[in-house]
Amino acid sequence: MSKVVEISPTTRHEGHSKLVLKVNDEGIVERGDWLSITPVRGVEKLAIGKTMEQVPKIASRVCGICPIAHTLAGIEAMEASIGCEIPEDAKLLRYILQCANRMHSHALHNILSLPDMYIPGTDTKINPFTKEEPVRSVALRIQRLREIGQTIGEIVGGEAIHPSNPRVGGMYTNITPRAKAKIYDLAKEGRLLAQDHMEFMIAVFRDFQTRGTTEVGGVEVPIPDDLGYHNQGYMAVAPIYGSSSLDENPTWFPERFTEVRPWDWYMGEMEVSEADENYPIGGTTPVGTKTWPQMEACTGVPLYDGQPVEVGPRARQVQFKNYDEKGAMGLQIARQMELPGTMYGILDALDALNTSGSVLADDIPQGDGSLGWAANEAPRGTDVHLARVKDGRVQYFSMLVPTTWNFPTCSRALTGAPWRLAEVIVRAYDPCVSCATHMLVVDEDKRLVAQKLIQ
Repeated sequence: MSKVVEISPTTRHEGHSKLVLKVNDEGIVERGDWLSITPVRGVEKLAIGKTMEQVPKIASRVCGICPIAHTLAGIEAMEASIGCEIPEDAKLLRYILQCANRMHSHALHNILSLPDMYIPGTDTKINPFTKEEPVRSVALRIQRLREIGQTIGEIVGGEAIHPSNPRVGGMYTNITPRAKAKIYDLAKEGRLLAQDHMEFMIAVFRDFQTRGTTEVGGVEVPIPDDLGYHNQGYMAVAPIYGSSSLDENPTWFPERFTEVRPWDWYMGEMEVSEADENYPIGGTTPVGTKTWPQMEACTGVPLYDGQPVEVGPRARQVQFKNYDEKGAMGLQIARQMELPGTMYGILDALDALNTSGSVLADDIPQGDGSLGWAANEAPRGTDVHLARVKDGRVQYFSMLVPTTWNFPTCSRALTGAPWRLAEVIVRAYDPCVSCATHMLVVDEDKRLVAQKLIQ
């Protein structure tokens, strides 16, 4: 007979989410639901009636980790709607911003994932904040990689968190030759650090794959060979940057996207029937607690060609690099494989950049209400923004962010895993839950669930 376990909230990722798991007598997940319980931001509703310059700035405030991706996707959705092509040097600056953001974000995620792992060749779990070697040197390297990414982001974007230099029509200003030289030095340093760090992190995840068991809350848990496997597809539009409806050959298609309500996807009302007070941190939800994923989920369920898809580092590697490793550790390894490419991408863009070149379009139309979209390959995956702009004001705006795409896919990847390893699988996706939250429960009795906060 199945039992119900709830882990709420899940930990070591951005935002608040929960896991509701049906498990068998051996503690293996038969059905798992991973869902957002983060308060709704209402960004899409706030966008209506605002100017096309304002909305990308508002969208970037949905999160402090992904603001560069949201800024770029939001701006390019506006440009796609109004039919505005930007100068090549503006595109290069945006590309540099993209690479810097990916470097910083991937390095940050390592800090969140490492406590699940072991120092290779030992039975010592990794504490990223210890002063002991070899972890101390690894932590310092992570911090330097993040610093390099944020510094480049600040130079090119104006600010490292919510970049102020990108704008509809291109960029406000180009960078100076001195700034270009500074970025070049930082990227050369980062290239070497990224290579060393990639090799270390891959060794850590390979070690976890071959351990056989791991300790969770005082319980020795078997690690299955297929931990985190799923049979869903992948979606990625570019190896590094993205695509938009202005492209001659776009790589994302809005007609292939559909969305279903949480009520039609998640499990119904249940009662927690198994708990572990020693599960980190603070134990699982007590026995007898009501749980109702259908009513509690704060995201829609996006589908591409009628099915959930995985987005992110592995999807990009599968689509463009012939990568074929499945499972939670396969996803983690794919993320590390992207680290050196961020610095090479910056160096290539700098070589092509003319610091005297124009970075603002000569003509910026005000729009006739046409639908435009931009799909940015954010650190966590394909970040799609859609917009309609008329006379300079936004009539419609929607964000289909990476973690929204990954919620249903990761839920399927939980099946067959020991429930105590469910969070290890979730953390492999590097969730950004606040970005994904765009819906709100309205009325339980009438089953009016998850109204999307857009026009």
